[in-house]
Amino acid sequence: MFLQHLHLQNFRNYSSQSVAFSAPKTILVGDNAQGKSNLLEAVEMLATLKSHRTSRDRDLVKEGANIGQIKAQLQRELGVSELSLTLKNAGRRTAVINGETLKRQQDFLGHLNAVQFSSLDIDLVRGGPGGRRIWIDTLLTQLEPVYAYILQQYNQVLKQRNAFIKQHTANADDLDDRIDTTLLTSQQQQITHHNQSDQIQLSQMPTQMAIWDAQLATTGTRVTRRRSRVLNRLIPLAQRWHQSISGDAEALTIAYQPNVALIADDPAIIQQSFLEKIQSRAIAEYHQRTSLVGPHRDDIDFVINQTPARQYGSQGQQRTLVLSLKLAELELIEAVIGEPPLLLLDDVLAELDLKRQNQLLETIQDRFQTIITTTHLGSFDAQWLKASQILTVDQGRLVASS
Repeated sequence: MFLQHLHLQNFRNYSSQSVAFSAPKTILVGDNAQGKSNLLEAVEMLATLKSHRTSRDRDLVKEGANIGQIKAQLQRELGVSELSLTLKNAGRRTAVINGETLKRQQDFLGHLNAVQFSSLDIDLVRGGPGGRRIWIDTLLTQLEPVYAYILQQYNQVLKQRNAFIKQHTANADDLDDRIDTTLLTSQQQQITHHNQSDQIQLSQMPTQMAIWDAQLATTGTRVTRRRSRVLNRLIPLAQRWHQSISGDAEALTIAYQPNVALIADDPAIIQQSFLEKIQSRAIAEYHQRTSLVGPHRDDIDFVINQTPARQYGSQGQQRTLVLSLKLAELELIEAVIGEPPLLLLDDVLAELDLKRQNQLLETIQDRFQTIITTTHLGSFDAQWLKASQILTVDQGRLVASS
């Protein structure tokens, strides 16, 4: 696939800016805070419907405007597509493909595929499990757009189940407060508390909570199985890249750590395991007032030479690991989709040593349409610069370099 044209209207610091991409590689050069990353963010939105920098559309709309817009023309093997996203300060965004407004935003996914690699991605290794879950979920939505709907279903059930738990435990606390303030004897207090607590447990939990448990297990199983399957395909690719970049000096191990054990890739078995774990954690959930079982508590372990990369990996090792993951993403998306995705490199080269820079640039060549941001051109050799479209970014304006 090839992104032919991009137009930004009141997006971040761009008032009105069009760019026609004329080469497989485009280098955006300029000082910091000029809008280089904003342009990559716009392409990321077209690929994933999300920004890794904010979850609010109003943050993406230029200050002083009510509406921002991203338009693109994309060449794929089946033909040219026109994509458009309209973002609003208040209200629901609008997604349009070839002039047709979509009823479901999820139907926008899969038309443009991209892998983003930024200097912030080192947090994939160093950061908490939430970032790793977002990373694998973002990849999944591109490979399997229906996954966005599956994940949305799970999150909705989780939200409603948590609300029920909070309401239930709040009622129990209110009951405790009322009992403590009465003039009942100690024995009467104990009997009353026991009987009324039993009433809550017996009347509400086995009926309403069982419904939420079943729905959480059903939707959660779908999430867990898909995460497991995509990691099974990604891990060998990442290990091969890591071995190559490290010069066979390091062995990478990646292990999916699902909160509910995957005894077998059988929905019925996983759901039963899910429900059993929910039962075992019922008292803890009651006291912590939240759901403690499910894929919202999954993690992914990275180990280099039998040493946890998060706690003990050097900066160089961690960067090699992230680079390997991103190269594996490119390879997997291309294999599944049948076309090479776009590669978005946001201020990455400055974070990599010369060896890793060369490995990345040699891998790209003309295989992937690549948009790179940088503050200077010193990392590129003459051949790369000659084959690239170079645009200078200055305060939300793009100028072709002579």
